Amino acid sequence: MFKVLVSDPISDFGIQMLMDAADVTVDKKPGLTEDELVEIIGEYDGLLVRSQTKVTPRIMKAGSKLKVIGRAGVGVDNIDLDAATKNGIIVINAPDGNTITTCEHAFAMMMALARHIPQAYTKTIQGVWDRKSFVGVELRNKTLGVLGMGRIGSEVAKRAKAFGMDIIGYDPFMTAERAEKMGIKLASVDEIIRQADFLTVHTPLTAETKHMIARPQFEVMKKGMRIVNCARGGIIDELALVEAIDEGIVAGAAFDVFEAEPPEADHPFLSHPKIIVTPHLGASTIEAQENVAIDVSEQVLHILRDQPFKNAVNMPPVPATVMNKIQPYFNLAEKLGYFTAQMSKGPLLEIVVNYSGELAEVDTQPITRYIVKGVLRQHLGSDVNVVNSMHLAKVRDINILVQQSHVAKGFTNLISVTLRTNEEERHVAGTLLNGYGERIVQIDKYPVDVAPEGHLLLIKHNDKPGLIGSVGTLLGDNGINIATMQVGRKIVGGSAIMVLSVDKAVNADVIQVLKNIPDLNKAKEIVFF
Repeated sequence: MFKVLVSDPISDFGIQMLMDAADVTVDKKPGLTEDELVEIIGEYDGLLVRSQTKVTPRIMKAGSKLKVIGRAGVGVDNIDLDAATKNGIIVINAPDGNTITTCEHAFAMMMALARHIPQAYTKTIQGVWDRKSFVGVELRNKTLGVLGMGRIGSEVAKRAKAFGMDIIGYDPFMTAERAEKMGIKLASVDEIIRQADFLTVHTPLTAETKHMIARPQFEVMKKGMRIVNCARGGIIDELALVEAIDEGIVAGAAFDVFEAEPPEADHPFLSHPKIIVTPHLGASTIEAQENVAIDVSEQVLHILRDQPFKNAVNMPPVPATVMNKIQPYFNLAEKLGYFTAQMSKGPLLEIVVNYSGELAEVDTQPITRYIVKGVLRQHLGSDVNVVNSMHLAKVRDINILVQQSHVAKGFTNLISVTLRTNEEERHVAGTLLNGYGERIVQIDKYPVDVAPEGHLLLIKHNDKPGLIGSVGTLLGDNGINIATMQVGRKIVGGSAIMVLSVDKAVNADVIQVLKNIPDLNKAKEIVFF
C-alpha cells in the first residue's frame, strides 16, 4: 500500500483517481510547517503540493520512502530539484493543464482591448454615459501576429481564425508544412511587427526573448498595433511600450504579466488609460486548477506503480555503473547542442547524434537528452530540461537520430551533433581530452581545438593574407581583447573558419562592421552559459 501526502489545498475532484486507487492511501494535511513535515514525511511514498509548501532538502532527506513529488501546476520554484535528484526523488509537474485557460485569457484580453471594455465599465459605473470615447475595432479581417506557436499560441491562433482574423506566426521550430496545416503564414518577428494589427506573445522568457519587442521594434511597427502579453513579463520592454503608446505608435496594450510581480504602486501600466492589466490570472480558472491536479495525480500513480510516466522535471535515477561512464560527458553534450543551435538558422527538422569510440558500447540516452536540451534551450530557455527535452522535440516534429560507431577518428570518444533545418545543415563534434577538459574539435568540415566557454566569435572567410590582422585590429579598436584564436581550413586559399575567444560580448554594431571586411563572409557570436 502506497501513502501520498497532499500538503496544499487541492480539490478532491483533482485528486480523485488517487483517492479511488485500491493501492493508495491519501492524507490531506495542508498548512504544515517545515518541522511538522519533517516529522511525518518518512511515512509517505509521494508528496503532492501546489505553491505554498516549500519542499526543502531537509524535508526530502527525512522522506526516506519518497519516490515522487508532484506539483499541481507548472512552476517548481518551491521544490529543490537538486536535492530531489540527489535523493532519487522524481519531481513532476503539469505543463499542459493550463493551456486552454491561458489561451482564453489572452483572447479575452484581446477582446477587451479592441472594445475598451474595462475603461467603459469604469466610466459607466461612475455615472458617466460616454459612448463617443470608446469606439472600438472589430477583430474580423484584422491580422494577428503570434510570437510563439507552441501549445498556447497555437490554441490562440485557432480561435482567432474563428473570428475571421488572418494569422501570421513566428516560431523557431515551426516548419512551413505544419504552418500550412494550421492555416497560418510563417513570418519573421520583423515582418510581424510591420504587418500585424494585433500582437500576442507566447514564448518563454530567455536571454534571446527578453525585450524582443523594444524601442527598435516600436520604431518600425505598424501604427495602431494593439499588444497582448499573457506569457512572461520582460518579453516586451515595458517603459518603451508606454512611450510607444504616448507617441501614437501603439493603440493600446493588455498585460497579465509584469517584469516584477507584483508591480510597484507607481508602475506606469497601472494608471495608463490605454493599458489593461490583470494580476497574472492566465491559469486561474476552476478547470485549470482541476486539470493540473488530475494530470499530476495520474503521473504520481504511474510512478508509484513503476509504469511509464511523463512531465518529470529532474533526471531520473541512472544505474551507477552507467553513470560513472557517461556523467563526465553531460556538460560537454549540452554545450555541443547549444553551440550548434546558435550556429544554425531556419526551422529545425532533425538532430543527428553520433557516438564514436568507447561511448558506442554504453547506453548514451541520458547524454542525448543533454544534447537535445542544449539545442532547445536556445529558444525555450529554462522551460526545457534533461527529462522533458525529448518530449519537447517530439511535439515540435523534430526528428532525433542516434548513431554509433566504434571508430572515433583518433579520439578515445567523440560526440558529433548535426542539425538539419529547412535551410542548412550544421555540424559540431567534441570530446574530453585528458588534462584539457571539454574541447570542440570540429566545426562543419573544419578541424579546430576550441574550449566551449565564455564568448566565442565564429567567422567564416576566404583564406587570404592579412584578413586575420584586419579582424584583430577591428576588435582592438573596439576594446575587445582576444584570448585565443583558432583557424581551420582544408586547402590553402580556400574557405576557412576562425574561432576567437574574447573577453566580453561583441555587440551587433561590431559584428556588422566585421561582415564588411573584404573576404569575410559570415560572423556570429556564440555565447556559453
